[in-house]
Amino acid sequence: MAAGALHAGADIFSNPWLLYKGIPFSASLMLILGLHESGHYITSRLWGVRASLPYFIPVPPPLFLLGTMGAVIRVRSPIPNRKALVDIGASGPLVGFVAAIVVTAIGLRGSEMVPAPTERPEGEFLLGSSLIFSLLARMVLGEVPDGYDILLSPMAFAGWIGLFVTALNLLPIGQLDGGHVVYALFGKRHSVIARTAILLLIPLGFLWIGWLVLAFVLILFIGMRHPPPYDLYTPLDGGRRMIGYLALTVFLLCFTPAPFRVT
Repeated sequence: MAAGALHAGADIFSNPWLLYKGIPFSASLMLILGLHESGHYITSRLWGVRASLPYFIPVPPPLFLLGTMGAVIRVRSPIPNRKALVDIGASGPLVGFVAAIVVTAIGLRGSEMVPAPTERPEGEFLLGSSLIFSLLARMVLGEVPDGYDILLSPMAFAGWIGLFVTALNLLPIGQLDGGHVVYALFGKRHSVIARTAILLLIPLGFLWIGWLVLAFVLILFIGMRHPPPYDLYTPLDGGRRMIGYLALTVFLLCFTPAPFRVT
């Protein structure tokens, strides 16, 4: 909530009672992240895979502007087959994607177009735009005239973050959600796809340094490998393949090559 209040321009250090201004951002972001992880949890239980309930990782706003590093569940038993792998891997991002679209659309109705400054002040925080966010902004606000910016409401910013986090989770690397989906679809070719994805993050680092940091973190803490399910050889049915390719399409819609820029 503190992060949301700071985004809303409230000085919570001098006036702690202004903390309530963070509710729209914080509640919206927690809803998206919570539904994402709940999708994993419910699907895991349906497949008989033991998993923890979702829990959030708080981070004080001075250290991380969002106030959280996201939400996670712990899978405590092996995944039985490729069908379960694609179901569990895709369920969270797809549910979170729908939630993020709804939150973004509602939040954009409270956003406004403002004249862009002729000279950007030093330290101004600018957001990039994914394909799906650009489409939603055009549908809700119309065409943005030249020389204007969109000033996002706290709820719209939470939706933007939700779409961005969805793309991060769907990177086809290691045991990220996208890694689960790619392993279910392509089996042992997953390792080639994962290494290619890591290599592609390196030139993207020229657009946003965070991609280089992310590549380092993924290599160091998550790795490229994905453990096989108990049954690797039973093929996916057509419906599961459609779910897998739908999840990869969502990744492309949500991916933002240059998500953050500071003038």
